[in-house]
Amino acid sequence: MRYLLKQKMWSFTDSFNIYNANQQAVYQVKGKPFSWGDQLSFQDMSGRELATISQKLFTFMPKYELYKDGQLFAEIIKEFSWFRSQFTLDVPGPNDYAITGSFWEREYTFVRQKQVVATVSKKFWSWADTYGVDILDGEDDIAILATVVVIDLVLHDEDGRSTQ
Repeated sequence: MRYLLKQKMWSFTDSFNIYNANQQAVYQVKGKPFSWGDQLSFQDMSGRELATISQKLFTFMPKYELYKDGQLFAEIIKEFSWFRSQFTLDVPGPNDYAITGSFWEREYTFVRQKQVVATVSKKFWSWADTYGVDILDGEDDIAILATVVVIDLVLHDEDGRSTQ
């Protein structure tokens, strides 16, 4: 399945719209204002919450938790590395996703069991952050799309720290 993930420009919180290949809005991600750490709600277009994303504070490396139906479903972790950034989408069981690529260029892949299951590519020519996301059929689209949102948040936090 192909998605277009687009950050909303004029919003007080981190908010995104997610479109399918036919450019129809299928999901929205809304940040909660005035919260400690990032708190986001992943919803369908009717406003029904499908997942929540919650930043874990006071950790050595950035870590987020993904909840479905109020239950912890997965953790999104930026791994420590000297030379290349890497993230992990840690889901129950042995089916974790390793996320690698050029995060500086915002071009990366999700690999599970030695198979590329999703690719992400940023559009540089748009005002807001816009990502193309291709996900193999049968994968957890919501978990992967939520992880793309988290990686965008983490990379923007790092960009802000490096310029200060």
